[in-house]
Amino acid sequence: MKSFFSLLLSLCCLSVTAQDSLSITLKQQMLKEWQRAKVYTQEYLNAMPADKYDFHPVDSVRTFAQQMLHLAQSNAGLVSIGAGFRSPAAQVFYNPTFEKTPTIQNKDSVIYYVNTSYDIAIDAIKNLDFTKVGEVIMEFTGRQTNFNTTGLVIESL
Repeated sequence: MKSFFSLLLSLCCLSVTAQDSLSITLKQQMLKEWQRAKVYTQEYLNAMPADKYDFHPVDSVRTFAQQMLHLAQSNAGLVSIGAGFRSPAAQVFYNPTFEKTPTIQNKDSVIYYVNTSYDIAIDAIKNLDFTKVGEVIMEFTGRQTNFNTTGLVIESL
């Protein structure tokens, strides 16, 4: 009987160690992917000439600057919700008309806000408790939406 309990205790310890190892690996992989995305997005932003940031392929779509600001707003917003991380730097992204603000649609401002959004996302991942990944969280975003901690929408009511 004593050996049975020893075996059971050993299995429990191995299970906890495996979960911790998986959490560390997942966190490292997510950080690597967000850092990679920041680098290639920066290259993309640099490749667009400054005088083309207000380019509209057609009138019914966002300009290049608006689309990149929309990306920045999404990065900061979804990661903040999914990770439960509230960075003071993210407050600017909560304005619903953020991407339409004329004074921030120049190349330098767009690059600043996009890089800031990636920094917020990377900080959120660094601070995320990966043992809670997969838990469903509730967040009010103008309508009731259920997210799991990976940021995926479970249901929208």
